[in-house]
Amino acid sequence: MLFGSLDTKDREYAFVRDLLVGQGLDVVLVDTGVLGTPALTADVTADAVAEAAGTSLRALRARGERGHALTAMAAGARAVAEDLYARGRLSGALALGGSGGSSVAATVLQALPLGVPKLLVSTMAAGDVSAYVGTSDVTLMYSVVDVAGVNSVSRQVLANAAGAIAGMATAYDARRAAAAAPEDKPLVAATMFGVTTPAVDTARRRLEQLGYEVLVFHATGSGGRTMESLVADGHLAGVLDLTTTEIADEVGGGVLSAGPDRLTAAAAAGVPQVVSLGALDMVNFGPASTVPQRFEGRTLLVHNEAVTLMRTNAAECAEIGAVLGTKLAASTGPAALFVPRGGFSAVDAPDGPFWDPEADAACIGAALDALDGSAVEIVDTERNVNDAEFAESAADRLHRLIQRERHEP
Repeated sequence: MLFGSLDTKDREYAFVRDLLVGQGLDVVLVDTGVLGTPALTADVTADAVAEAAGTSLRALRARGERGHALTAMAAGARAVAEDLYARGRLSGALALGGSGGSSVAATVLQALPLGVPKLLVSTMAAGDVSAYVGTSDVTLMYSVVDVAGVNSVSRQVLANAAGAIAGMATAYDARRAAAAAPEDKPLVAATMFGVTTPAVDTARRRLEQLGYEVLVFHATGSGGRTMESLVADGHLAGVLDLTTTEIADEVGGGVLSAGPDRLTAAAAAGVPQVVSLGALDMVNFGPASTVPQRFEGRTLLVHNEAVTLMRTNAAECAEIGAVLGTKLAASTGPAALFVPRGGFSAVDAPDGPFWDPEADAACIGAALDALDGSAVEIVDTERNVNDAEFAESAADRLHRLIQRERHEP
């Protein structure tokens, strides 16, 4: 599927379509333009796209609101893409655009299932691209010059884009056509940070021995959001949430927050989960010069040139623990909290730069208070989160919770 505003970018789309056809692909060209009548004939016209959104091109033009029109055409193009996918006619999707076209494309691409090739050539790809990627596997390519004509620069970029989506689509088709794979293993998510890597590596190996496929998510905000999305969509059999550091960033104003919905999907869906306090001893910022002035005098650790860690104090830890405990207490399925009183990370250990038993105790106490009277199991240990015995025990407990859920729905 090749889609975008043909009324303003017909030359560019004609160029890319011809390249794709030349590589033997069957191209469905979808027009999301509103302004005029393109010289290029689409397989799915702008009128049809508007109708798929429950409106008409005439109505959108009469209203004269660009934002409203973009939203409507995005919804219509999404419906077209989902229909093509449902009918087995979509092996990849490619769009070209500026800021408006990219916003339309993002709505469509993010709606397609994980694994379906998705490529966006955009003038916006060199900036903050989180809105265009979301929690999906969208691939972005910077257009270098504006998507406005075919010239010596854009010709190379667009040709690379055509080659990329052609290769991805061909590989995707080959996977679909391959002989049926052995029965898939149950999927389990695990959260990891650099300072909890030993724990998660140990737990992952143990879960793999128990017959699971483990998806590890880097707890950098986007990682947590992606995991929550997969849980909500029903893809996971369980969650080993050893690294809940994104909650510390949400409470403490750091740069790696996953938002207020972190640690809610498994609780709401009843998915078995084992949760711990990994890396709650820190809030993340960029280079040291970017740490807000209000934190002057705090304990900082320069992790690298791009990342500075700030030790959470007792007051912050108490708030973090209360947030975590409250969210976990809302679990509708089997859940357990593993408490590592020997430290929350590799740097929160005796003689470590972030070792602060008082702050850790404030976090633990607040979490346990919030969980009082709930059905959440508590496993209270004197170990550090990275101790092998702690990690293996957490993995084993998740396995038991999953098995219990399967046999006692």
